[in-house]
Amino acid sequence: MGLFDFLKSDKKKAHEAAEKAKEQVEQQMATGRAPTASSAADAASATRAVAERMAATAPPKPAAPTPGSAAHKAVPVAPKPAAMPPKPTAASTAPGAPHTPTPKSAAHKAVPAAPAKPMPTAKKRTYTVKPGDSLSAIARHELGNEARWRELYAMNKGVVGPNPDLIRPGQVLTLPS
Repeated sequence: MGLFDFLKSDKKKAHEAAEKAKEQVEQQMATGRAPTASSAADAASATRAVAERMAATAPPKPAAPTPGSAAHKAVPVAPKPAAMPPKPTAASTAPGAPHTPTPKSAAHKAVPAAPAKPMPTAKKRTYTVKPGDSLSAIARHELGNEARWRELYAMNKGVVGPNPDLIRPGQVLTLPS
């Protein structure tokens, strides 16, 4: 008999006990006797007995490992969240020391992100449009990939205007890096 068959048989026994109690109540009603407190107690005790049988036949629940058991040592413990952020070190509390806010720190939420500063040593590459040029041709020659024309257009939309197919000789385009 498999586990599911075993559980089905317990359910069947419980169902049969409930049907039997129901039949007894119906018989008492048919004979004109009202169900007494003792019949209710009998039904309750029958239900309790079925519940106890089911609990006794149920597979045992695994015991929680105790702190001294080998099982406790084998189970990794989830790290507890720190209640307080770590205390700053002497180097980080020095005047003028940079503070990097973390995503959970109050400073991260209170201070807006600093604007990105352009690299002073990096020169922007530019290209002056010549007659017969197109954004895809410029992307192919200057960027090495014709498909990057959209990136080139996005960077220079203010210069080119709303139509990427209409570029004029003499326009100076900034090239992406």
